[in-house]
Amino acid sequence: MSAATEPLAVAGELHAPRAGIVSLDNATGHKNMQQLIQLRWFAVVGQVATILVVHYGFGIRLPLDHMLQVLTCLALFNGVSLLRSRSPRRVTNGELFLALLVDVATLTAQLYLSGGATNPFVFLYLLQVILGAVLLKAWSTWTIVVVTSLCFAGLALFSRPLALPLDHDRGLWSPYVQGMLICFALNAALLVVFITRISRNLRARDARLADLRQRASEEEHIVRMGLLASGAAHELGTPLATLAVILGDWRRLPHFSSDPELLTEVAEMELQIQRCKSIVSGILLSAGEARGESSEETTVSTFLDELVEEWRTTRPVEEFDYENRFGQDLPMVSDSALKQMICNVLDNALEASPHWLRFEVAHDADALTLTVTDAGPGFLPAILKEFGKPYQSSKGRPGGGLGLFLVVNVARTLGGRVAVHNRPEGGAIVAITLPLAAIVLEEDDEEEEDEETEAIGTAKTMETKTHDGNR
Repeated sequence: MSAATEPLAVAGELHAPRAGIVSLDNATGHKNMQQLIQLRWFAVVGQVATILVVHYGFGIRLPLDHMLQVLTCLALFNGVSLLRSRSPRRVTNGELFLALLVDVATLTAQLYLSGGATNPFVFLYLLQVILGAVLLKAWSTWTIVVVTSLCFAGLALFSRPLALPLDHDRGLWSPYVQGMLICFALNAALLVVFITRISRNLRARDARLADLRQRASEEEHIVRMGLLASGAAHELGTPLATLAVILGDWRRLPHFSSDPELLTEVAEMELQIQRCKSIVSGILLSAGEARGESSEETTVSTFLDELVEEWRTTRPVEEFDYENRFGQDLPMVSDSALKQMICNVLDNALEASPHWLRFEVAHDADALTLTVTDAGPGFLPAILKEFGKPYQSSKGRPGGGLGLFLVVNVARTLGGRVAVHNRPEGGAIVAITLPLAAIVLEEDDEEEEDEETEAIGTAKTMETKTHDGNR
């Protein structure tokens, strides 16, 4: 007499989409096993109560010793199942199928001892079939249908009927009709609860699977963008170097050297070319090239202060309020991806509000909070709803929205989050929260970093001596 009281639970929130799907299936199998265990305990308690009420309340004699022996075997099997559910090994369809067959066998034994096919609770077989349809593969479900049908037929052929008077004409006062009513109400109530909760959890599982697929698509998109950016950086290196040489030649020409205004423009052009070369170098560093130069030890406040100073001097911002309330400084390694993420947010805010920006840094518990505030038109409702999705932009140009898309993905990779909302007085606020554990150096990390730096320095020294010897 199994019953369903709890929904199937779905778990699994992993970083890699493929691993997430595998873990989701594994966790679902364990939750299904736990579900059957809970149903079995409910069945044990329900059968004990039913047997006692029928035997002593209705005065219908039942073989209590044999029926309690069956319940003891069911409880022992449930204890073994409980130990199995605690094992990290994947729960297979075969194990769930075997568990349901045991439930069918114990239900058949109890019905055989209490009237067989004439027992009003014989229709609890339907619950076993429904459980199989929800939890098992198709072939297993149909096997459950065949087994329960054969058990029903066997009970009709070989079991003894209950010693119940044929008083159906008494309506609800008939014990048999009362048993049928209880069985119907139990089946109906459990089916409603079970199916409703299962449907809700299946929808939640589908939503998680959709999220995993979306993340896989976004990661693939980022990889393609990284490859394109790396290739473009390589291709841009030569023309930028050529332009730098040409501008250097122009600076020495009499026509330019005698005209201060032209010299100023040439200097500005060289500065912008140098900035382009720095951007290209940053792309290559982010792609994993020239890794020996890609990181250096610093502190959180120093990193942010230098980033702000560099950004302020290279952007045409009129009024920029910067407030660093980080407090006690902590060591970290300069990260080009983190730097690019912050610059993307500042660039987007500057484009929306060229007259005024505010950048705040705060230390909240174990997290670093970066808040960018602007006085622009704010985000459209549709953009707020789909924030962080690629190509969601109000700028109306091809490729728009990729900056914030990358911001969200970098923050998510570091275990953080990005929150956005519009200000009542106009403008928008973008708040980035990052766990300090993802960016701050621990003592062991500092020692490893020092050893790595020392090893790189030794290798470079040996390489220099080797080149000197070859010369």
